[in-house]
Amino acid sequence: MSHSAEHERVRAGYDVVAEEYRRRIGGELAHKPVDRALLGLVVEEARGGPVADLGCGPGHVAGWLAGHGAAVVGIDLSPRMVEIARRDHPAAEFREGDLLRLPAADGEFAAAVALYSVIHLGTGELRPAFEEMRRVLRPSGTLLVSFHLGSEVRRLDEWWGHSVAIDFHFLESERVADLLTEAGFTVEARLERADLPEEAATRRGYLLARRDTDPTGG
Repeated sequence: MSHSAEHERVRAGYDVVAEEYRRRIGGELAHKPVDRALLGLVVEEARGGPVADLGCGPGHVAGWLAGHGAAVVGIDLSPRMVEIARRDHPAAEFREGDLLRLPAADGEFAAAVALYSVIHLGTGELRPAFEEMRRVLRPSGTLLVSFHLGSEVRRLDEWWGHSVAIDFHFLESERVADLLTEAGFTVEARLERADLPEEAATRRGYLLARRDTDPTGG
């Protein structure tokens, strides 16, 4: 199956569950102290510059960032998710777009977060996605990436009573770190944690990376 067909399956799946996803997941940061701490670090690193929420879903992370002083742009593949995010979080801006073709200018953002969004990319798409993230970040910009740890691919055919066809790619932290390095980042911190009672039973990985400064100015 082509990459575009796979992305269309993801888009269609998230469109159909969007409102239920918002209801179930939209308040998740209330019970995620580690995530809140890392997001606070991203706000501090941005130093007042704009922050991108890549794969923003219903906009709850973007809303949290905006509520803590950041100028935020959320980007998501699902038009329905973007619609809900605009409705529920008017303090942030939201755009529809693909991680491989971000609707953003070169160097537009001081920092970016990609929380559990790269898990829907195929193995060969991870480095291009990270290169695209590098493109939209300013030199020395901060990137926070999170994902489910492992090496399996789980197919979801039914989600909260809806028929879907979405693959969830579990990722190994060392492999993601290597791809970030190849894409022009320096990985500065790594963290792993167990799932919380409110979460799916998967171990979680976080990488905090900084966009390298190209000596040629790129």
